[in-house]
Amino acid sequence: MAGTAGTPGTPRVLRAMNDRAALDLLLEHGPLSRTRIGKLTGLSKPTASQLLARLEAAGLVLATGTSEGRPGPNAQLYAVNPAAAYAAGLDVSPARIRAAVADITGRTVGEYELPTPGRRPAQPVVRQVTDALDGAVKAAGLARDDLHRLVIGTPGAFDPNTGRLRYASHLPGWHSPALLDELAAALPMPVEYENDVNLVAVAEQRLGAARGHRDFVLLWNELGLGAALVLGGRLHRGWTGGAGEVGFLPVPGAPLVRQVTKANSGGYQELAGSQALPGLARRLGVTDLPTGPYAEAAAELVARAADHATGPYRQLLNTYATRLATGLASLVSVLDPELVVLSGASLTAGGEVLRALVQAELEELAASRPRLVVGDVREHPVLRGALESALATTRDEVFDTSR
Repeated sequence: MAGTAGTPGTPRVLRAMNDRAALDLLLEHGPLSRTRIGKLTGLSKPTASQLLARLEAAGLVLATGTSEGRPGPNAQLYAVNPAAAYAAGLDVSPARIRAAVADITGRTVGEYELPTPGRRPAQPVVRQVTDALDGAVKAAGLARDDLHRLVIGTPGAFDPNTGRLRYASHLPGWHSPALLDELAAALPMPVEYENDVNLVAVAEQRLGAARGHRDFVLLWNELGLGAALVLGGRLHRGWTGGAGEVGFLPVPGAPLVRQVTKANSGGYQELAGSQALPGLARRLGVTDLPTGPYAEAAAELVARAADHATGPYRQLLNTYATRLATGLASLVSVLDPELVVLSGASLTAGGEVLRALVQAELEELAASRPRLVVGDVREHPVLRGALESALATTRDEVFDTSR
């Protein structure tokens, strides 16, 4: 039937598969010659030449120069056309919305941060989102209509059954049942919504410590304590999107929290969340407590504790490691993951010292023994994950030459 994507095995589909393989190689390796592309894909020189001509005509690749420093004539080099498409990501927290735009190669070309302090939003959420997005778009020298897709990361998750944001009562203005429709009406591109910790897992799986792993748990501790569950290479979100909301997990060592959604907290959050660390430090005899927002103060405490081999600070780190392992033991017992990634400032600040302590504790508390690693994506990991998620779908659509 005319206009369809074609039947598997037909020349049209096989050409599209070769096109996509070549584009992925150019993304991974950077500029390549026709000969190199032919070797990496197994295509003959004439077929590789036809492929590059086809992709160049479609605006997906560009001739970028010639190779130098090798015997013989210089070879023409080709690269993915950065302007073939653009995608955007937003990282939403109670205090600010951070926005960025990336070209199809993954290079960030525009960023913007919009402060949103206060328990009541000064502007409607739709206005906040569009202002933050427009700031990044302007910084990139683009217009809204140039964006192919937008992914918005928030605490909690939008319930797929109702469209309402759950597990994030601390995010003012985002709980209207009409919000998603209002955002769809205001934005010209497709928009996806994802939990912020899930997006950190996307960033770690594509760029960081979880590359090559199809089964892992990411534990996040910063403004809140949460987890992302990747099973068989896919994020497990659960029926309401609440899979990974481990801050609500009842754990030994913490009183039961009743009506957790109203308290926006639970046992594991009270035991090992960032807000618990200053009080724990005080009880253990740490006197020079850092000031400032609790997440930043907690990260500073953990960093100091990792530098001390004895005394109250080391007691703090040991106790913190035991508390973290207590909750992780429940996750490990149910999921049996290959890998656990520790991320968020209140975990990464402890580095290898904290990781080793948690690993040792977990091996005593859980029957299986996953490997623990510290996350590699440290700079704006939620935003990076949003961009990677938006780019993955954008590439699938833009790089599909079978249509």
